[in-house]
Amino acid sequence: MTWIDRLSFFDPLDFGALGLLIAAWALIGWRIEHPGAKHPSTSLIMAEFRREWMRQMITREPRIFDAQIVSNLRQGTAFFASTSMIAIGGTLAVIGNAERLTGIANDLVLMDTPAFVWEVKLVILALFLTNAFLKFVWANRLFGYTAVVMASVPNDITDANCGPRAAQAGELNVTAARSFNRGLRSVYFALACATWLAGPIPLIIATLFTLAVIWRREFASQSRTILLRSKT
Repeated sequence: MTWIDRLSFFDPLDFGALGLLIAAWALIGWRIEHPGAKHPSTSLIMAEFRREWMRQMITREPRIFDAQIVSNLRQGTAFFASTSMIAIGGTLAVIGNAERLTGIANDLVLMDTPAFVWEVKLVILALFLTNAFLKFVWANRLFGYTAVVMASVPNDITDANCGPRAAQAGELNVTAARSFNRGLRSVYFALACATWLAGPIPLIIATLFTLAVIWRREFASQSRTILLRSKT
């Protein structure tokens, strides 16, 4: 039996639910990073605070406070990267025991579903987790770059390189945060993808719920209101 033949094990609703999941993940990410000028996302607002942080760092003596913040950010990315790796390993281990999974899953859903179906669902889940892991690792490295560039900012505020290097550190900081946020969104949608094991309807519900939660946090949360108030 070929792969195309095996795809017949999935209902049209399964393909629709999976398409919704991928579309929601891609579109909300694009919207967060490219919001309207009159309604910026929380991530975009925070990007300006990160740039301002680097500008304020120039005149801060000593700069130990700034170094500690970057260190904490790197620890956060390292934690999520390790967690993602563990989750990937667990998912792959389950895929390796597909026969046992099939027996348990079929008892739960009261259906005779081939192991191939469960394997595909777990592979999609693993792909989301892998994307999250790669984003977290890259964010960790970018925060490391940020720390190095921060250290290269001259202590003499009259030095011509002071402002440009602080601006470089700010942009690296923003880029690292963007990668970290992308990793978090992959984790959110990986959790939604896990509900596919229970069927396409739960996946659709979980996807819409995840989309609503992310949208609210980025565009309608109390923290966003506070940040906008601080800007004024």
